[in-house]
Amino acid sequence: MEEYKITTHSDNETIAIAQNIESEKFPGMVICLNGELGSGKTVFTKGFAHSMGIEEITSPTFTIIKEYEGELPLYHMDVYRLEDSKEDIGIEEYFDKGGVTIIEWADMIKDILPEERLDIKFKITGENTRVMILTPHGEKYISICEAII
Repeated sequence: MEEYKITTHSDNETIAIAQNIESEKFPGMVICLNGELGSGKTVFTKGFAHSMGIEEITSPTFTIIKEYEGELPLYHMDVYRLEDSKEDIGIEEYFDKGGVTIIEWADMIKDILPEERLDIKFKITGENTRVMILTPHGEKYISICEAII
């Protein structure tokens, strides 16, 4: 499986990557974010949302799923607090709603993720330096990675 690595040196660079990916968005897009606390998942999400015309993103820590209206609907999930990934809160329904789904801590619900998606792992490599490892699953996502890198 092909991986694409991008090193960023600031939040602004992470946001720029998010904006590049956003420019390739399509209905039903699923982006899965993983990485330790403070590695850039929410920064990425805010940058992506901002490009869609969504100004204010708040962490969905207690609600798990937040819906925003932009050029396409944005479904922002933070599944960190899900005790049991089998818990039926209807996550899968969002994958077919015609919007963009961004899932933070997606590894927690691996078993219900769609086959076609973009996985992004964030690694902290320095005070402001992050390595983003993009793993596309499916042709559409491979095209996106090739377009932005």
